Amino acid sequence: MSKIFYVCLSFFALIGLTACGSAPTKVVATPECTFPNSVPKEAAPGWICDEPVPGIAVSAVGSAQKSKAGIAFMKQMATADARVQLAQTVRIQVANMIKQYAETTGAAGQETVDQVNSSVTKQITNESLVGTRILKSTTGPDGALYVLVGLDEESVQKITEAAINTSMNNDRAAWQQFRAQKGQEELAAEIAKQKGAFEQQKAE
Repeated sequence: MSKIFYVCLSFFALIGLTACGSAPTKVVATPECTFPNSVPKEAAPGWICDEPVPGIAVSAVGSAQKSKAGIAFMKQMATADARVQLAQTVRIQVANMIKQYAETTGAAGQETVDQVNSSVTKQITNESLVGTRILKSTTGPDGALYVLVGLDEESVQKITEAAINTSMNNDRAAWQQFRAQKGQEELAAEIAKQKGAFEQQKAE
């Protein structure tokens, strides 16, 4: 009986020592947003991963690698990169505005919409983005500089109206069906006010 008791006691003592000697497994949480190319992954501000910015209708992130030319040069390069991406985003949104206006009002068919979109989007370049400003900037773990540039809704509307008006003057034939509905300035303003395009773009 005594022998059985000591065997059981030794068994439970062994289990206790094993449990105490086992280190708890550490669970490392993965950040929701990380800097590109960081190893290991390092947390980054949400805007690096296209998190919406209050009061800004459209934004884009640009980056520049660490350079011996200095921070001013890096900022210039990162901003130029962001503006190119911003122009592409604005082109997509304006195309959505025109398409939405045509579908809502029945002003034109698909072929005309495609022609008009092609004409208008050519007017929107990174140089034409009046009102663009740097909203935020930060340096990554590898020394790269990241900047966030954006436009508020009023600026986007002005850019849209300007692009549409220029397109109307340069490509009158493409706009003939649209312009039968309203005057040039009124039509440009109406298309630029299409709110659903912004919501649709953000959802995508």
